[in-house]
Amino acid sequence: MNWKRVKTALPRKAGRHKAGVTMSTRWGRAVKAAAAAAPDFRPLPEYPRPQLVRAGNPAGDASAEGQDISANWGNLNGWWEYAFGGKTRPEQWDGQILVPFSPEAPLSGVDRQLKPDETLWYRRTIRMEEEPKGRWLLHFGAVDQHCRVYLNGTEIGRHTGGYLPFTIEMTKALREGDNVLELSVRDVSESSFYTRGKQKIARGGMFYTAQSGIWQTVWMEHVPDSYIRNVKIVPDGDAFQIDVWTLGTAAADVSAELFEPVLHADGDASMLCAGQKQIGSGFAHADEKGHARMLIRAANPKRWSPDEPWLYGIRIECGDDTVYSYGALREVSVGLEEGGYRLCLNGKPCFMNGVLDQGYWPESLMTPPADEALIHDITEMKRLGFNMLRKHCKLEADRFYFHCDRLGMLVWQDMVNGGSGYNMPRLCYLPTFFPKAFGQKTDTTAWDYRRTGRQNPKSRKLWLRESRATVLALRNHPSIVLWGLFNEGWGQFDSSANAERIRALDPTRLIDAASGWFDQGAGDLRSVHNY
Repeated sequence: MNWKRVKTALPRKAGRHKAGVTMSTRWGRAVKAAAAAAPDFRPLPEYPRPQLVRAGNPAGDASAEGQDISANWGNLNGWWEYAFGGKTRPEQWDGQILVPFSPEAPLSGVDRQLKPDETLWYRRTIRMEEEPKGRWLLHFGAVDQHCRVYLNGTEIGRHTGGYLPFTIEMTKALREGDNVLELSVRDVSESSFYTRGKQKIARGGMFYTAQSGIWQTVWMEHVPDSYIRNVKIVPDGDAFQIDVWTLGTAAADVSAELFEPVLHADGDASMLCAGQKQIGSGFAHADEKGHARMLIRAANPKRWSPDEPWLYGIRIECGDDTVYSYGALREVSVGLEEGGYRLCLNGKPCFMNGVLDQGYWPESLMTPPADEALIHDITEMKRLGFNMLRKHCKLEADRFYFHCDRLGMLVWQDMVNGGSGYNMPRLCYLPTFFPKAFGQKTDTTAWDYRRTGRQNPKSRKLWLRESRATVLALRNHPSIVLWGLFNEGWGQFDSSANAERIRALDPTRLIDAASGWFDQGAGDLRSVHNY
């Protein structure tokens, strides 16, 4: 991993981490040097949604120099103002923070913990050189945990959920010239039942530094008045089932083109279509809700696998809007082979040999310091002989899964855990030593809910909502072959019913309902944690 031990000398202010020894990577050191040298430096400048690229969106950093946004999309990473305070807008700002790194991360330039009773404020200026036309969308990869978004003093949206992407339309509040964008963020971490993964205010053991605020790319995008809002691409034998949802118009005509596949693709979805031969097409008429469905068959189909990650480029058009996406033909199943049940890929047994991928970085916590760092992790695991990563209690940005898609890496994707405080001896330590006595309990009673931190019904509803949103956000990535619902007993509840809910939402993937213990016989496999 090319870790390097470096000494830090941080002032011991309230809420600031103690001075000591930390680690860094070569990518983190490059970011730190670039940020110090260039006031307009933008970390993670790559187009953040390579699986849904709009025509006219460049593949690189499309934002103009300085604060101007003149292209079809603009990367809003970089230096913002910040302040720690209360619920009201601060009169003075504490300094600058390098977005999208959380204030707790050294690369942010802040290195200070947001407390559960504090509000973190962000502010920056967006300059529009012309009168805004059409629609402008504001995208956030992830903001931990609760945020409100303001543009020119007007609240334009809010969101709860520290790991999920969200989009806010900013058209009505956007104007020519300077625009002031502000966020207020609260993060109670493990002091409540909200989704938190492996974050903990008092870090240590198997839990990591709690982080807050913006931790994935912020960007804005121009779309026509009527535009393609979402796309679903599902492999169906030798064909792709394509669902398209539009916004701004109903009963629209939608067409799609399928292009010959590319092996070990490089670049986003638009580049997968460029120069490739068209091998199929489809047409559909959207209903009153703006939904259209079509089936496009692939002649001489090529299956996706870790050894041969074939990706098909797909071009979709509706009115004045055109988007590029991609799909892969692959099937995941459980089959009876050689006298036992096996995990199968494309109808053949596939031994999935992987590592537990925590996705934490020493200088930037849950945010990778650079896109190259993600590529390095994936390619290094392949070089070492692994074909699978279990993304543990965390969601990554789209670019991580894109690299897994194109490089050929299977992903077991965890849902992010939440719930009230865990009784770790009962949920983890005792089942480790006495699995028969402590590892085979039910998870459907009021006592079970208290034991796993799900006694609050709002907590259970939150998991249902966010697990559904996770599937909807990531379902187009062929590299993801399994959904992991619960890790050990961390927030586990109603495993059997929840496994069926996820299966109804996505029948194309496998399910690990309870990873570790407290297995209820649901899902497609029994996974054992042997420490």
